[in-house]
Amino acid sequence: MIIDAHHHIWDLTARQQDWIAGDRLAPLARSFSVADLEPGARAAGVTSTVAVQTVCVPEETPELLAVAAGSDLVAGVVGWTDLTAPDVADTLAALREGPGGEHLVAIRHQVQEEPDPRWLLRQDVRRGLLAVAAAGLAYDLVVKPHHLPAAIAAAASLTELTFVLDHLGKPPVATGPLHPWADDLRRLAALPNTACKLSGLLTEATAHTWRIEDLRPYADTALDAFGPQRLMFGSDWPVSTLEADYADVVRITERLTQALSPDEKDAVFRRTAARVYTLPLP
Repeated sequence: MIIDAHHHIWDLTARQQDWIAGDRLAPLARSFSVADLEPGARAAGVTSTVAVQTVCVPEETPELLAVAAGSDLVAGVVGWTDLTAPDVADTLAALREGPGGEHLVAIRHQVQEEPDPRWLLRQDVRRGLLAVAAAGLAYDLVVKPHHLPAAIAAAASLTELTFVLDHLGKPPVATGPLHPWADDLRRLAALPNTACKLSGLLTEATAHTWRIEDLRPYADTALDAFGPQRLMFGSDWPVSTLEADYADVVRITERLTQALSPDEKDAVFRRTAARVYTLPLP
């Protein structure tokens, strides 16, 4: 039984996904629903999932929560709200109290698109992160390697908030160097209020040229740094479909974790996500 801790859904009739541009991302330029996800996920043994925001607009999070409320597959939602807004605490409370609000498990912002590598350390952002912690939610970090030092500093100074690193911090799989990404990853993992998603490696590799051996050093670094108890599987569907179908993503992750014991694998594929996001264990 698997919890998929990271996937997306979007409806292009509701709004455009402006990040979908260029030939490589062209196959993603359509709507993707839970109905599209479910056959592959169920066949792979997935019993529950976490849907993650894709755009920084306030309307998306209530929509995702409504989807979760009407689905027996989507158990959690990582939503978005403006962390710098003066009323961020009230907005989070309204989301928690609205339809499907019990499924809100974390907040995320597209820090990877922020030109300021120290965005997470701004005082207005810090105030928003404190509101996230006070609401009993986690905070997902979607960052690039050069944002990791600020993420480390933020997590070190906000010990009451759990930070979840998406996609291992997007390491440079296509170009190969482990450092300084690996050093910063270990510094983040040294903080007890952090966890990490074993996700997104395929899309960081060069399209259609990667091998499992190209991914293993990055997965092994994360496993060694965080340990299975703070690492969780995420498919990154449907972005992952650029490289592999759902079953292959699961199989690749199984190969990357093949040296683990059954109990450690259960943590990666199920228990870590359930604990960090307060989800029911299947």
